[in-house]
Amino acid sequence: MSATSLLKQHLQQRQLQGKTHVAMRPGTMEKLSGLGREPLVRAVAEPEPLRSLGAAPAPAARIIRDTPPPPETKKVELLEVAGATIEEKLAALRAMAETWEPALAMTGLRKTMVFAVGSAQASLMFVGEAPGAEEEKLREPFVGPAGQKLTAIIKAMGLDRPQVYISNICKFRPAMDNQGSGNRKPEAAEMRACLPFVLTEIDLIKPKVIVALGATAAEGLGIPGSVGGLRGRFHSTSGIPTMVTYHPSYLLREEKTGDGIRAKRAVWEDMLKVMEQLGLPISEKQRGYFLAK
Repeated sequence: MSATSLLKQHLQQRQLQGKTHVAMRPGTMEKLSGLGREPLVRAVAEPEPLRSLGAAPAPAARIIRDTPPPPETKKVELLEVAGATIEEKLAALRAMAETWEPALAMTGLRKTMVFAVGSAQASLMFVGEAPGAEEEKLREPFVGPAGQKLTAIIKAMGLDRPQVYISNICKFRPAMDNQGSGNRKPEAAEMRACLPFVLTEIDLIKPKVIVALGATAAEGLGIPGSVGGLRGRFHSTSGIPTMVTYHPSYLLREEKTGDGIRAKRAVWEDMLKVMEQLGLPISEKQRGYFLAK
């Protein structure tokens, strides 16, 4: 039996089974019909109507275009730094950040670099947004009013500030016209320029838990969304459990509106989960902080 007869018999059997489409390998249609093939096109042929069997005319052949692959997400490369210990490598990383051209070339960032502070052996790492006026002046993250609030949170957890590691997504203060003491959130490009440093810090320290302070810090770590929608559960940064919670500056603003207890309780609930993840002891007094009376 010829190839054409075999094909016809196969199509008849398929139609009797209620099948109206036959998928063919690329190039099959050209061999059968001599038709040209468009780039990135996959042909799905319909069987010829078998009028002797009373079949209704089949619809015309469909052409299904291949969906182009999604654009690749550019991976942020970790920075290579020299040093025999983590402390030496962090010191080298700090020196590299001082002259980091991708950030210094941005007109939207000021030129004073504010790196990080804390223990190289820390199990807990806090990541904030960007340095403000006080941080820029002292060249240390979280030393203004929001920093004092963060220090109080750390103490409430039963830890001392030098035991944890504190960094920012952006290592330079975002610039503004007539800035004074005013601050703004860093733009996405400004965060990307500094992200290699934060991710390298995480890789070197290898904390057991990361706390992202505010939506901007979370976004910089690849966790987009509102704090209200993200908080209360762990996400992941480089495979490390990451808790998103409100920025200490948010607590300061809410205190002024009279809603400070609610905001503090929300943050504290997140910190209790962090303490449990770290295996820290939690007293009944700690569990009862900021409960409504």
